[in-house]
Amino acid sequence: MNQLLFFGALGFLASIFVGMGEFLVHYSSAPFDGDIPYSYFLHIPENRLILGHFLIVPFIPLYIFGYWHIYLALKEGDKRLATVVLTLGIFAFVIGGIWVGSRANLGMLVKTKATGEAPELFDHLLASYDLLLEKFVVALRVIVLLISICFVWAILKGGTLYPKWMAFFNPILLLAIVALLFFNLPSVGRFLMPTGMNVAHFVLFLASMFALSGSKRT
Repeated sequence: MNQLLFFGALGFLASIFVGMGEFLVHYSSAPFDGDIPYSYFLHIPENRLILGHFLIVPFIPLYIFGYWHIYLALKEGDKRLATVVLTLGIFAFVIGGIWVGSRANLGMLVKTKATGEAPELFDHLLASYDLLLEKFVVALRVIVLLISICFVWAILKGGTLYPKWMAFFNPILLLAIVALLFFNLPSVGRFLMPTGMNVAHFVLFLASMFALSGSKRT
């Protein structure tokens, strides 16, 4: 396997294992209770939260190698845009890693709400979580949007190792498709949305390796 596909495979593995971990931490079939913030955690067993957490944390750094794979494919066309994609990709998954690595702990916190003990302390800790960590979700999506713009721009300009059709497989569009499935085909989308960013990157890296499978670059 050449260097290009090797780094793509590492990113692909990240999307699988982090995706499985985030699914374990986030998925619940129980109806949402609007009276309790993050109420879906009440129906997720602690052993699932723990297993999901220990799948997420060790594998999320592999996403950086996945973005190095994309950089190698883009830099022949426009090194500046490729560098922006790589830099933003590193920011996205460092920030995203901090956020997603906190979710199991949030789940444990929410479970204390069901006991009815120290409600004021719970509300204070939850407000702190929202202030310090939940805001990063918005930042992550903005960064992924910027990555996607540069990714599409570089490919459509030409000169990269990618065929032009690869521009379709940008992460913000793939994430939007996951969201559309969640709202319009919930029988499928409800299994994808809890780990939507990983689903988007699973498709991105799979399409990328397919598109580059004939490349002789190392």
